[in-house]
Amino acid sequence: MKAPENSGFTHVRDGMPSMVDVAGKVSNKRIAVAEVRVELDTEIIARFANNDLQGPKGPVLQTAIIAGTMAVKKTSDLIPFCHPLPVEHCAFEITPDATGVIIRCEVITTGKTGVEIEAMTGASVAALTVYDMCKALNKGIRIQNLHLVAKTGGKSGDYKVDEMTHQP
Repeated sequence: MKAPENSGFTHVRDGMPSMVDVAGKVSNKRIAVAEVRVELDTEIIARFANNDLQGPKGPVLQTAIIAGTMAVKKTSDLIPFCHPLPVEHCAFEITPDATGVIIRCEVITTGKTGVEIEAMTGASVAALTVYDMCKALNKGIRIQNLHLVAKTGGKSGDYKVDEMTHQP
């Protein structure tokens, strides 16, 4: 069934999936921040030392940052209609607490389209890496609440989630 031209979906044209045409857009600085939470059990949390989780496979958080960075750079290979973008900056902040870690990924580019998907891909792959490296200790690890925290640049304007209410 064909979707109407004005369906509101940016990746549907004449009822068919398609990459968004950015040829006429002006390049500008784009920033996106995404976050995800990884719930860990007390046995895993007890393995924190030297600002990292020491798992059976090595330093977990350092490896998660490397994997997340690689994922940011490969996002257009993973998401079918995502434009390949020059990543000018990618940084991770991983904050442990009593029940797990919060992984935050920031991505910056200068381009014609945003980097929200890159930031969310980076955060999610970093979280999956934590799971992979710790699953020998507990397969009940939960990855939760992947979301866009903030973005700037582009015609849709800026977006930011309130840190207290978690609402835009």
